[in-house]
Amino acid sequence: MYVLIVVLILIVAVLTVLVVLVQNSKGGGLASNFAGSNQYMGVRKTADFLEKATWGLAITMLLFVLISSMDFMKPYQAPTETQSTDTEIRKAIQDLPVPTAPAQNQTENTEDSEN
Repeated sequence: MYVLIVVLILIVAVLTVLVVLVQNSKGGGLASNFAGSNQYMGVRKTADFLEKATWGLAITMLLFVLISSMDFMKPYQAPTETQSTDTEIRKAIQDLPVPTAPAQNQTENTEDSEN
């Protein structure tokens, strides 16, 4: 599913680039080629269509990117050997007994017996 969303994002990106390149901010581009009076779509309708297509593709891209970033969409990654080794080391450290300091009375008794 994740791969499908990534492919769709790439397709939408390419279409967005193509639609933007067809447009011309000065009123030219594809819209200027249909300047004939007997054309079915006029210059303004072509410009409106290209603008709506750009907005639609941008919104579609945003939605696909948001969907692909969700946790349930990410591909499964099996734990690596280092991750399992780290877990084993942490468990071994937790199982170690905690050393205690010897009582001070015992050290004094051994010093007295030596004298």
